[in-house]
Amino acid sequence: MVGESVGGNNGNDGNGGEPEPDAQTVALDLERLILDAPRRYTPYQAARAADVPMEVATRFWRAMGFPDIGQSRALTDGDVIALRRLAGLVESGLLSESMAVQVARSTGQTTARLAGWQMDTFLENLTQSIEPGMTRADVAYPLVELLLPELEQFLVYVWRRQLAAVTGRVVQAAEDTEMTSGRLAVGFADLVGFTRLSRRLEEEELGTLVESFENTCSDLIAGFGGRVIKTLGDEILYVSEDPATAAEIALSLVEALAKEDTIPAVRVGMAFGTVTSRMGDVFGTTVNLASRLTSIAPKDAVLVDGEFAAALELNGAVPPSVSGAVDGSGEHPAGADVPEHRFHLQPMWRRPVRGLGLVEPWLLSRHVHDF
Repeated sequence: MVGESVGGNNGNDGNGGEPEPDAQTVALDLERLILDAPRRYTPYQAARAADVPMEVATRFWRAMGFPDIGQSRALTDGDVIALRRLAGLVESGLLSESMAVQVARSTGQTTARLAGWQMDTFLENLTQSIEPGMTRADVAYPLVELLLPELEQFLVYVWRRQLAAVTGRVVQAAEDTEMTSGRLAVGFADLVGFTRLSRRLEEEELGTLVESFENTCSDLIAGFGGRVIKTLGDEILYVSEDPATAAEIALSLVEALAKEDTIPAVRVGMAFGTVTSRMGDVFGTTVNLASRLTSIAPKDAVLVDGEFAAALELNGAVPPSVSGAVDGSGEHPAGADVPEHRFHLQPMWRRPVRGLGLVEPWLLSRHVHDF
């Protein structure tokens, strides 16, 4: 259910002994500070106070990612209010029960990861701030007390900004199907040899490497107007509505990461086509194809599928493959106007790709102009 009781490992601190009483007390104080309310209810009492059937309350709590806690008295007035609000959205007809469960699940999963990220970020400062004679518990409470209101306001600000951007895309969709299914450029960037490297590096070194990779990729993708869908440690998935933008992102990633001595080589695979968007993630054959192309791409290189190549040619980002302005050798006749193409495509050998049949990848690079 909502929250785990402090000392949820039955009082064992992992070394066969009891947790330090002071640490236990501080943990309870921190929980009260963060939740802004004391523990008052068992799950059954909270459900009854919210006037929500226990079965429905359990579905909502589990969707949010909260463990079952039996009949421990661990819930607060905040838990009752949140449960009442979610159930009220269903009762008013704004959401169906299944939709409410999806809202709870997406919010729970996102914020759980966010909280983990934030704690990892603060842990280093928390450890470094410990002075002789002080424990982590001594430092934690005042740190959280100072950070909590600022982080809460910042979270609301970012959420509203992101919601405004998503809402804008939805209302501009020409058809209802475009809200959940549309044509997108999908890209995967993957670190080469990461599994082998992870066996040699210390945990702290590996964490620093992954953080540097994710930060560099996320900043570049956002800067060019793409959207990060998710990161998977050694891999990042992004999308763009414009194939040329996605191509620019891919080549910029390869170029930027090649300058980082501490990061191994990267490879990128991209595909263009119909993509299903759901719960902040993307699915479909186009996504699968981009992933497969990444797995066969050479290091420090970008592979794209035929649809992606055709889309780049259509908007003039690459030289036309067959045109009156270009002869069979790919050269422009003397006196012809040479357009300012941004990229170059080289066809690669066709090869079978697991689950997708025969695929002809194209090697993407920057177009070099001869002057």
